[in-house]
Amino acid sequence: MRQMTFALLVLAATTIGAFAHSKAEQTTPANEATVATVEAIEMRFDDPMRVTAITLTGPDGDVNIEQETGMDAVTEFRALPPADLPDGAYTVDWRGLSSDGHPMQGTFGFTIAD
Repeated sequence: MRQMTFALLVLAATTIGAFAHSKAEQTTPANEATVATVEAIEMRFDDPMRVTAITLTGPDGDVNIEQETGMDAVTEFRALPPADLPDGAYTVDWRGLSSDGHPMQGTFGFTIAD
């Protein structure tokens, strides 16, 4: 009985810890989507996230993007790429701190094609 109680406590602690971290629930453009243009790069999180770094890499290397959202913890993050992105495959890499202070990171990609 004692082992079973301990196992249940460990399972409960692990489950609660797993839900404590923010995660990107939705991105714009959607992961693996093919789009004609990109006006903004957006990420929506289930809990506040302070995005500390974001990079956009395209067919010609890194692309300069402007963070429209500052360093505050938010549930919706937005960055603006240049208006004239050429056709090709793009990858967004981001890092941040979740609302419980844990470092988080993620990646999603999309393709621009006319």
